[in-house]
Amino acid sequence: MALDKTYRLVPGTTIFDAEQSAKGYHLNQFCMSLMTAENRAAYLADERAYLDAWPLREEQKRALLDRDLNAAMREGGNIYFLAKWGATLGFSFQQMAGSMTGMTEEEYRAMMAGGGRPVDGNRIDHAVLDAAHAPAAPAEHATITGAVFTSHVPAIGAAMDHGRTGEPYWRPVFEGYEFSRAWARENVPDVIFLVYNDHASAFDQSVIPTFVLGTGAVFPVADEGYGPRPVPPVEGDPDLAAHLAHSLIRDDFDLTLVNEMTVDHGLTVPLSLMFGDVEKWPCKVVPFHVNVVQYPVPSGARCFALGRALRRAIESYDRPLTVQVWGTGGMSHQLQGPRAGLINREWDNAFLDRLVEDPAGLAGVPHLEYVEEAGSEGIELVMWLIARGAMSDVDDAGEVEVRHRFYHVPASNTAVGHLILENRPRAEEPAVKE
Repeated sequence: MALDKTYRLVPGTTIFDAEQSAKGYHLNQFCMSLMTAENRAAYLADERAYLDAWPLREEQKRALLDRDLNAAMREGGNIYFLAKWGATLGFSFQQMAGSMTGMTEEEYRAMMAGGGRPVDGNRIDHAVLDAAHAPAAPAEHATITGAVFTSHVPAIGAAMDHGRTGEPYWRPVFEGYEFSRAWARENVPDVIFLVYNDHASAFDQSVIPTFVLGTGAVFPVADEGYGPRPVPPVEGDPDLAAHLAHSLIRDDFDLTLVNEMTVDHGLTVPLSLMFGDVEKWPCKVVPFHVNVVQYPVPSGARCFALGRALRRAIESYDRPLTVQVWGTGGMSHQLQGPRAGLINREWDNAFLDRLVEDPAGLAGVPHLEYVEEAGSEGIELVMWLIARGAMSDVDDAGEVEVRHRFYHVPASNTAVGHLILENRPRAEEPAVKE
């Protein structure tokens, strides 16, 4: 079903949603630059030259030069950002608001002193609203074709980057992904929704978001202390990401939307394992970071429910995209304290069994079991439940087929786990003969 955006029908009103945000990103960032005295002076000295230094569309520049706030709003501007621009020019907020209504500042002030603009006559016409609510199924929509689950060990990336994949220590690891690379070549999606956790690269203790949806167009590779990995930057899909943001937040999942961030080995190592050494990743990627570094971290049940909501969001996108959902991290490992080096083969393989056969039950495993049985960093496995929740069999809308399963110990400090699942239409029950 199409997303409800009837808020766009309220007369005389521009709602700043994810689409508007993407449209006006550089315009609003320009406004934020005016929060220093030095930049304000530079702008006032030569407005056109200052604007030309930003990647703005000509329509956006013209709106600012013409002092046309309504045009700036249509071009993606948000009033709170534009207020920084107005303050630079010496405009009061009432002067700015009045200019958008066709009033002088004095006329607008008098209207507000008289009680403000009445709501009568400023509501949506009922006929327009009824037409907008008429059911209309999209002629085409995005589909989830499969899910990939894999560890994202940084040393695996280093082994690839330094040509060590054929060494006796590393050969068994990469042999476990030979089928996967062949499968990936034959099943390149339009977009990968890649669930991972940042490892103190893009996010430090100044900001600790639980769920982060990457809504930008490009995500550079992070420098994790050894220099960035020699792999391509990630091309995002802002349009799909904006749609997912709208759908998931309306479904009561509180997301942090990020237009600019670097991506570390948690995201790039899975891409390298599946696609190898490439000059450009073969598809777009929507990054989705989950905080599993500082407690409290989301529960397996919450992640599983998020995956189910993600499937609804993707299937409501009215473009015929093929999408894969990847869950990364784990398996058992502990990187700190006297228990550093902990590996639990039995628990890991039981997790893989239940992920395939009983994902809803697996989602109920408490945090304590992950930490005690799989190590303090084994909690990363809750991210696999997002990808599993997005598969069609969870809501009885299809079946899944296990295309590949692999497990190996060790890879540096961790066990390596890997699964590929594909969505399949549910087989029809044979007709009963009378």
